[in-house]
Amino acid sequence: MPEPQLLAVADLHVVHAENRALVESLRPSTERDWLIVAGDVGEMYADIESTLRLLASRFARVLWTPGNHDLWTHPQDPCTLRGDARYRALVETCRELGVTTPEDPYPVWDGPGGPVAVAPLFVGYDYSFRAPGATTAAESLRIAHDAGVVCSDEFLLHPDPYPDRATWCRRRAALTEHRLAAVDPDLPTVLVNHWPLLRHPTRVLRYPEFAQWCGTELTADWHVRFRAAAVVYGHLHIPRVTYHDGVRFEEVSVGYPREWRPRPPREPLRAVLPLPVAGGVR
Repeated sequence: MPEPQLLAVADLHVVHAENRALVESLRPSTERDWLIVAGDVGEMYADIESTLRLLASRFARVLWTPGNHDLWTHPQDPCTLRGDARYRALVETCRELGVTTPEDPYPVWDGPGGPVAVAPLFVGYDYSFRAPGATTAAESLRIAHDAGVVCSDEFLLHPDPYPDRATWCRRRAALTEHRLAAVDPDLPTVLVNHWPLLRHPTRVLRYPEFAQWCGTELTADWHVRFRAAAVVYGHLHIPRVTYHDGVRFEEVSVGYPREWRPRPPREPLRAVLPLPVAGGVR
């Protein structure tokens, strides 16, 4: 009989028909499997809700953390909530569905590889992963604009009520750091954030200017400070495993159909626990 697993996926982007079909195919291997959904379910509020509803009906527990697309206020979305108000509404929807959010107590996985506190986080970016040659955030943004590399967040991800996305990020980092510090020090953790917690995974980006929309230096030591057994993230659409300070970092994104079609077939659900044998980059 198969062991229960803590599974993860990100960047489902269900606006695409092929991705919706892929989501329909996602099923647990045991009735005790948990599923981490590390952001970017979709851009439309109703799509996010329906997708999480489906997954919550199949897995023993679903844990969600928002991605930038989930937080967009898209001009075609009937839901016009912006910034933190949209995030809070998604949290309430998740709670109605029984889905764990970054605002809820961190559940403890007691299956194989446990016990481990699984912590869905919501910490965005503050432009501190600066473009090559930039010494300030403003200069980094100018370099990106000059190169024609500009994230759609600049137009669709509103930071209300904060003055800017960097301030929102710093506020979220402070709140999250406080919560993580309160976790039982005898428990290891699985840290889950849509954006990578380290700059290193962004080094392989085709356009290095895009890194400034990919995280913050504020989280660079969290995997060590908070006893991470594994770190799960998405956003980059470059699924792979790297090791940093002996900790496994797993990028679990599906991405857009044009990105995943050419890849060798792989199981979209990545096993986080029990831990596989460590060893470099996959």
